Amino acid sequence: MSYLIEELSWFQYKEQIDQNKILIIPIGATEQHGPHLPLGVDAMLATSFARVLAEQIGAVVAPTINYGYKSLPMSGGGPFFPGTIDLNGTTLINLVKDIVVEFARDGWQKIIIFNCHYENEAFVLEGADLAAKEREVNVRTFIVNWWDNLDHQIVEQVFDSIPFPGWALEHAAITETSLMMHFYPHLVQEDKIPNDKVEEVLSFHSYPPLEGMVPASGCLSTSRSSTAAKGKMIVDNVLVNIGKRVLPKFPA
Repeated sequence: MSYLIEELSWFQYKEQIDQNKILIIPIGATEQHGPHLPLGVDAMLATSFARVLAEQIGAVVAPTINYGYKSLPMSGGGPFFPGTIDLNGTTLINLVKDIVVEFARDGWQKIIIFNCHYENEAFVLEGADLAAKEREVNVRTFIVNWWDNLDHQIVEQVFDSIPFPGWALEHAAITETSLMMHFYPHLVQEDKIPNDKVEEVLSFHSYPPLEGMVPASGCLSTSRSSTAAKGKMIVDNVLVNIGKRVLPKFPA
């Protein structure tokens, strides 16, 4: 039987709930990722991470949330590029809250929200918190960012020839490009990988955003030295750490 909710009948779906399984909700964004990667990177990576994790632990995967909070210039390129389709914070909060509440009312008691869009975190946390406070809701929800579950020694191996710029600037750069090379190699246009980077990392935010603060390619740091092998290394390490750090915290 499929572990993807959209492929199950409601009878099959209820059987999964009755077995007290973990439900994984992938969430990403629709956002520019330079000239070499598709707009769906964050949502596609969230979906792929969730499906591999589900296969390993016998979980069930909900349909992916494909839109996320507003891209910021110093972590996603900002609103300067066509194809970046943003949600307001209150929209994302209410979306996450409503989805978690609905699944909880169906009977799910263990939920992992697997996030792959840097700017989503605070709003996903708020939505999950509000859902947990709803009457008659009995659910434990863990919010997981893949980059928070990557060991330092793996980071050093991934950035073996280029200094690690920090997670905010790792947009469409080595880690995301390597992950896409691992999961979706046919969608990576290697011949279009730029060598761009942000020249001045701003210590403040501006509204409206300042023109010229982001490279014309949309990439905040270089993708050079990305490989599928590095992508697999990241995936393997993240899933091991989720197994050690997250899953044992669920109630029996």
